[in-house]
Amino acid sequence: MKKFLLLVFGLSAMMAGFAQSSLQQADESLHFKELSYNFGKIPQGRPVEHVFELVNKGKGLLLIRHVHATCGCTTPEWSQEPIAPGASSSIKVGFNAASEGHFSKTITISYNGNLTKTIEISGDVYKTPATSAPLNASLSLIKSN
Repeated sequence: MKKFLLLVFGLSAMMAGFAQSSLQQADESLHFKELSYNFGKIPQGRPVEHVFELVNKGKGLLLIRHVHATCGCTTPEWSQEPIAPGASSSIKVGFNAASEGHFSKTITISYNGNLTKTIEISGDVYKTPATSAPLNASLSLIKSN
């Protein structure tokens, strides 16, 4: 009985290791040139975008099934076409800041069945002035004279 349990345990460990290495190999097929991008300082209400370049480093086709952003202010665009081994593609991520302050947004890419990878955008939004030039209170005095 001990030998049987030892055999079952050994086979289970080997299969778990094989499954883990297969998953890692599959996950390495989607390779980004960069996983994050910082926009720096951007004005409030002005849309910005960045293109994340990717390469299929796997041996089979790469199919990006869905790209999901954490909020409505972040809009990803990607090709629905399969990416051949060694070929490149891109994901364009747009961001429109409604409020000022620091932001960090995560974009999740679902591909080849149930695999996922995340990329991130960040930056700092500053409030834009209400007018193109500051109001000058002395100007009203000059006009009245």
